[in-house]
Amino acid sequence: AYTAVDKAEDEVDICRAVNKTGALNIALLCKEYSSVLVHVSTDFVFEGDIVDLLKEDDLAEPISIYGVTKLEGEIDIINTLPEHYILRTSWLYSEFANNFVKTMLKLGTDRDQLNIIVDQIGTPTYAIDLAGAILDIIESGKDEYGIYHYSNEGAVSWFDFAKAIFDISGTQVKVYPIPTSEYPTKAARPKFSVMDKSKIKEVFQIEVPYWRDSLIKCIDKLKK
Repeated sequence: AYTAVDKAEDEVDICRAVNKTGALNIALLCKEYSSVLVHVSTDFVFEGDIVDLLKEDDLAEPISIYGVTKLEGEIDIINTLPEHYILRTSWLYSEFANNFVKTMLKLGTDRDQLNIIVDQIGTPTYAIDLAGAILDIIESGKDEYGIYHYSNEGAVSWFDFAKAIFDISGTQVKVYPIPTSEYPTKAARPKFSVMDKSKIKEVFQIEVPYWRDSLIKCIDKLKK
């Protein structure tokens, strides 16, 4: 997927080619070869202006090019291939590639203090947990196709997430909360994007770890 949220505002065609057309092409191939598609989508398909758990059938109204193209990809998959699982997730991180956890750990060693946004609320998702959920769905053999929400359990602001990262890692750095208005970005972000995971838990009996527990596991691996 094309996931550079701010850069997407300037690279609309490239972003759409990957997130919409790319998803459609994969769905067409799956249809040709009678395969099931597991597609990872995002909480950015929602506006996030209401403080309530987001369900799979809630109205999707993205407020960024990234969110728009991810929703377009979802729609193309749904219209092309009935045999699909679309998993919307949020705030992905792991010990691999670039992500918020690794960025904070690096900044925490380079700086004495950091300003972190406090008025965007969501749920971090450890990529290992998401991969496990996908594997559980595939191995279940159930043909309960459709959209599912998956993140870790709980809700947290970026500010409190950062504080937890430093607390767990033992990094000494002062963290100050700031509103979104003091850290403007090219692309708008949902203010509240905590997703309801009842459906995936009920259909596939998937156990969802609490976000802090998974964060501890990730940081432990990064320390090794």
